[in-house]
Amino acid sequence: VQLQASGGGLVQTGGSLRVSCAASGRAFSMYGMGWFRQAPGKGREFVAGISWSGGSTAIADSVKGRFTISRDNAKNMVSLQMNSLKLEDTAIYYCATPTRPYYNGIYYSSDKYDYWGQGTQVTVSS
Repeated sequence: VQLQASGGGLVQTGGSLRVSCAASGRAFSMYGMGWFRQAPGKGREFVAGISWSGGSTAIADSVKGRFTISRDNAKNMVSLQMNSLKLEDTAIYYCATPTRPYYNGIYYSSDKYDYWGQGTQVTVSS
């Protein structure tokens, strides 16, 4: 399984950015997806997750109302739309996927995810 994240960059506070993750190597539509982030000197934290069908989503409280997760099973892609960005959103953003197929819930813990992308840097400046 390969996950390729893209779309990171530099943006000013209040701006928007969309990061995406292209998956390959297995049937994408069978598996949930998650986004995590890691800021310098901090641990990896859950940002958003989406179930295999897209019927369930979860957003971390710290970004709720600003970030939206979506998936396109025809394109084998999951995206994270980030609006009203804040300085504290600066981090490397990782997409990940578990090995359990057809799970209707959302995994919040990083140890539930078995495959990870390489990460994409998002930097928010004032």
